Parts: sequence; C-alpha cells; structure tokens
Amino acid sequence: PIRGDSGRRIREGFVASTGSVLIAADYSQIELRLLAHLSQDENLREVYLHGEDIHARTAALVAGVDPSQVTSDMRRQAKVVNFGVVYGMGAHALSQQLGVAHADAKRFIDGYFAAYPAVEPWMERVVEEGREKGYVSTLLGRKRLIRELGDKNRAVRERAEREAANTPVQGSAADLVKKAMLMVDREIRENGLPARMLLQVHDELVFEAESDRAEEAARRIKALLESALTLSVPLVAEAGIAPSWGKAH
Repeated sequence: PIRGDSGRRIREGFVASTGSVLIAADYSQIELRLLAHLSQDENLREVYLHGEDIHARTAALVAGVDPSQVTSDMRRQAKVVNFGVVYGMGAHALSQQLGVAHADAKRFIDGYFAAYPAVEPWMERVVEEGREKGYVSTLLGRKRLIRELGDKNRAVRERAEREAANTPVQGSAADLVKKAMLMVDREIRENGLPARMLLQVHDELVFEAESDRAEEAARRIKALLESALTLSVPLVAEAGIAPSWGKAH
C-alpha cells in the first residue's frame, strides 16, 4: 500500500547497504499527462504546458469559480474525479468514493467532460475502434485484445468499454516506464551511471547508489525519465534520496 501509515512503514523496511542510499524516481501524474497528449484536449494540455495544478484547475472549471476560490475539499474531490475518469469511473462509484449523493457525483463527471471537451469524444473513438478491430493499442503500438466489446450482457460489455478506454492511457504509461528502464540500464552499462536498478513499481523506479555519488545519479536518472518519450505536454519526474525507500519520497 502507498497511502497511510502502514504503507509508509512497509517502505521504510527497504534500506540501502552500508555507505549507500536509495534513489526513488517517479513520474508526476503520468496518466493524466498521457490523457492530455492522447486526447489533445486544449484545456488539459494548457494545464501542463503552463505548469498549473491540475486538480485545482479541474475544481475551478467544474465549480465555475476562480482558481483562487478553490478550497482544499474542492481540490480533493477534483483529484478523485481526475483519476477516476481515466479508469472509467461512473457516478455510482464516484458517489461512494466521495461520500456524496449520486446526483452530485454525476454533476462532477458531467462538469469534468464539459471542462475538458475533447476527452469524452476521444474515449468514445477508442472504444469504437476497439469494437471494430477487436483490440486497442498503446502509444508504442502494443495491442490488447478486448473481445467482450460486443457482448450481449450489458455489464460485461460496459466493463470491456471501460478497459478499452483506459488501456491507451495506462498501457502507454507502462510502455513509457519500461522504455525509461532500458534507457537507464544502457546509461549504467555504457556511460557509467553510478547506480544499480533494484525495483519498478508502477511509475516508480528504485535505485541504490553510493552516498557520495547519489546526487549525480539522481540528476541523470531524472533527465533520462523525462526524455523517454516526446509528448505534446512535458514529462516531469521527481527523484528523492534517502537511506530507506519510505524516506525517499
């Protein structure tokens, strides 16, 4: 688990060797950035091109208020909506997660699609293409077969539609991380990057490096992650250094 005290304590159990530290490098909001690139929604791209807070921006657009009027609670709700839309979350699931009425959850989702008008049509095109071809593709061309898109059972069909719409985003994120791993591995073997790759967890890579060279390694790793793909929005990575994995965030 990543959230809460238990997740933090588990990560603190992963420690570096004597004289070394761990480097935890991960992408910032990679799936939302990929959604901006794939959908080419101008409002979504603008957030990342100008380095704005995506959750505050979404909250302001959905509520129809100035970003300066966005409260922490509004931002929290917008964060759930931002990530929920990527996974095809409907009003029922959103209402349960936010603890709000179904009508309010539907209003949040409708408001999101109104704020970012190119996202829903793009998702619909992905699903239709999947229905025609029997598969959907990631940004680097990896295919995922989804045969249930024409299923007569509505629940089965709708689950397949959510999977189809999500796959180009989540699958492309997986492609990106693997490409970054290959680039870092090549840099270690061919150009003497002073680090050892230990672990990959979703959009995060964990390395071990000698304490006196960790800053150099972290800087080079961050640059490699950010150059792994060229998108229409910037890729941003963070790299933390600490004796344990839990403290490297």
